[in-house]
Amino acid sequence: MKKTLKDKLSDKLVNAFLKNKIVAAIPKKFTKKLTNADKFRKLCESKIKEPIIGYKAGGTGIPLLKKLKEKEPFYASVYKRNFLNNGKCVKINKSTLGIELEVCYLIKKSFFNSKGLITSKNVTKFISHMAPSIEVVGYRQKRKGITSFGDLSSDFGGNVKFLIGQKKKYKKINIGNLKANISNKKIKQSVNGNTNAVYINPLNSLRFVLNKVKKDKVDLGKNFYVFTGSTVGVVPILGKGLYTGKIDKLGSVKAIIS
Repeated sequence: MKKTLKDKLSDKLVNAFLKNKIVAAIPKKFTKKLTNADKFRKLCESKIKEPIIGYKAGGTGIPLLKKLKEKEPFYASVYKRNFLNNGKCVKINKSTLGIELEVCYLIKKSFFNSKGLITSKNVTKFISHMAPSIEVVGYRQKRKGITSFGDLSSDFGGNVKFLIGQKKKYKKINIGNLKANISNKKIKQSVNGNTNAVYINPLNSLRFVLNKVKKDKVDLGKNFYVFTGSTVGVVPILGKGLYTGKIDKLGSVKAIIS
């Protein structure tokens, strides 16, 4: 059976994802609308037979949502191959967009047996641990900047690598108003942020992702991570070396950019 253009393009992007390559940009007709981009992402993900360790929320900044005229963020799978220990090295390229500092949650596998919607009242019962995390974001395509959520969503959510700091057993804190900072002392780069920049707050972002996973009838059958979105926006990587992210009450996380 002859492959469609969509199939051929997804094959190319999957190959780029698996082999850390850069390919030509996907035609806008597959990425301009977030609904189409999400379908393309799911097609690509269906072709990767590797372990998924969790999910990420993307486009969680309220100003960005308004600027790009989107009603809600998007989500994408996070593969074990892109999950690194704290302080490990991440190699970047010309298609890397930047670095983000996020709140990460470890979710109990009992979530997959739950019934009904996940709400702001019941979401916390599924959380096992929380931690600060760094996400390096970028494309597998020859693109520059962010022109639509579809560009990011279609390209595996724009995720390159994830690193997490020390996990802490979950406890209720005012997660919607914690100071955050990411810095590279060597080049004197420092960016401040706050958890209130994340789709109202990280718990609300978590609720959004869990409901999307539930709607898509996904069941990993194990505990999994959810990365809730950047507290500092997409910070440009101005130089190589050690980047340290800190979130009040959660701790710190490190990544070496090379």
